[in-house]
Order: sequence, then C-alpha cells, then structure tokens
Amino acid sequence: MSTNVLRTAEGWWVVLGDRAVPVDTKAVTTAELVADRDAVQEAALSGDAGTPVADLVALSPVTTPCRVVAQMVNYRSHARDSGFTGDIPPAFFRKASGSVSGPRDAVVRPEHVKFLDYEIELGLIMGAPLPVGTVVEERDLPSYVAGLVITNDVSARDLQLTKTQFYESKSYPTFTPTGPHLALLEAEDFAHLLDLRLKLSVNGDLRQDRTLADMIVRPAQALTLLARFQALDAGDLLLTGTPGGTALKAPPKPVEKIGALLPPAVKWRAFFKSQAKNPHYLHPGDVITATIATPDGRIDLGEQRTPVAGPRQEPK
Repeated sequence: MSTNVLRTAEGWWVVLGDRAVPVDTKAVTTAELVADRDAVQEAALSGDAGTPVADLVALSPVTTPCRVVAQMVNYRSHARDSGFTGDIPPAFFRKASGSVSGPRDAVVRPEHVKFLDYEIELGLIMGAPLPVGTVVEERDLPSYVAGLVITNDVSARDLQLTKTQFYESKSYPTFTPTGPHLALLEAEDFAHLLDLRLKLSVNGDLRQDRTLADMIVRPAQALTLLARFQALDAGDLLLTGTPGGTALKAPPKPVEKIGALLPPAVKWRAFFKSQAKNPHYLHPGDVITATIATPDGRIDLGEQRTPVAGPRQEPK
C-alpha cells in the first residue's frame, strides 16, 4: 500500500486517515525525503496519536528548485478536443520550478492574461537518477519513480497560442499547484496505476474525468523517450498530460480551414473573440478542485483546492 506524506513549514508528516504523524527526519528537500523511507515507515508504524490533518497548512510536497517537465497531448480525449487525428508524436516541454505552489494556494492570473485554463495531471516524483540513454521497462518503474502527486498545469492560452510559447505560458508563479499528498509507492502499487482516476471541477462543475487508461504514452515509455535527451534526478517532477475537458478546444474543421487562410494577426484576433464567449476559462473568484485516486482507495493523492485570484499588479 502507498504511504501518503504531507509537507508543512514544520516538516514532513505521514497521513493516517484524518490525522498526521511527524516524520523524524533531517530531510529538507523532496529528494532527501524519498531517500529516507525508513523514517517514513517508522512514523507510519509509531502508534503516535498524531495531529488532526485539518490543523496543518500543507505546502507543495515538491520542493524547489527542481526540474519540472511535462508531456504534451498525452490523453486520447485531450487529443480529440485539440483537433488531432492519427498518430501523435510524443512531445515534452519544461516549466519553471518557480511555478510550483501549494495545494491550497491561490492561482494568480497575471494582468495581461485573459484566457486562463486548467489541466489536471498526474505528477511522477523521481526517486533515483535517470541518466540520458536509460531504457525504462514497466517492471523498472519502482527503481526510478518514488511517488505520485496531483498537479495542475495552469496555462495562459493567449500566450501559448499566439506566441507558440509553452515555457512562458505555463511558468508564471502559482501555475503548477502541487499536492497535497506525496504518495510514496511500494513496488506492487505500480500495477494499479491505470486505475487512477483524474477529476477536476470548477465551482463544483465537473470538467475533467478520466483514468490513466486514456493515456497515449504511459509512464515507463515516457521516461524512456525523455531520457533520450534529458536526465532527471531524485526529487524532479514529470507531469504526464491532461485528459479532455479543458476550456480550450479546437475550432470546427471548416472554421480551422478558413482561419488558415487568414494573416496570423487576423486569425488570432478572430479566434480569441470567439473564445471570449467561452465560460469555462478561469476567472478570479473561481475555485478549482482536483482529485486523483483509485476506486478502492489503495492510492489516494488527496484533494487539491485552489482559488483563482488576480490579476496581480505588475511593476511598471
């Protein structure tokens, strides 16, 4: 069974139901924590009455700086929403680790961003170095992946599309809410990954709801493809793609064909004029709720609940 760990300003805690037991460890970073599994296990078995989880202020269980890498268009439902047909070549992009925020922190929309979108994603936390050239088989996953977290790949769509700029559009502070739990896995837990269900709601309205069975490139293959050019270390974070249901969707094919004939500035002006009528983009005052769990609760990453705020006042 997986073990859920929480991070607060006071340190690390093992979550046991509605209570949490402190971990007696010198670990400060996520990499140090996943290397001290004995201390985590001792806390889980200590018999300590613990502290109510409700009394703790959870921070992101992923400490920074670290590498944050994400997969693009990795669920069949998202591919359909995005207008893709046929085979989709695997693709990755980087996010600034400064975008990582806590599971209750507000997502802050910068003043110049008009179309803010959500993307629930399963995050893999590395437990060991992944050198360039590594080939990862399914049976090898426990050797490289220590645990799982909920992440939200918040995206400024107007920047992403008009500038074809993934790094900027997904890297503003608070654009990667993470946690609350770091689920440290045992080897036998990996057989249950495809049962994990990702669910995201905005103001109680369910927007995304799929299991990992909808994935195009699964974790072992993703790590192999990434390792062709990118090394990872313990504590690094890989976001594994989002299911369908985001606010952004591809226009109908006839509209897309007409748009292709227009000058870029005209095309994007027309596209975002139509997007302005889409009520699913995020606005200040919205509340995003995200969960990832197996139906039997064997793996349960907790509930991430983040309000949307902004726009942040930027220096002139």
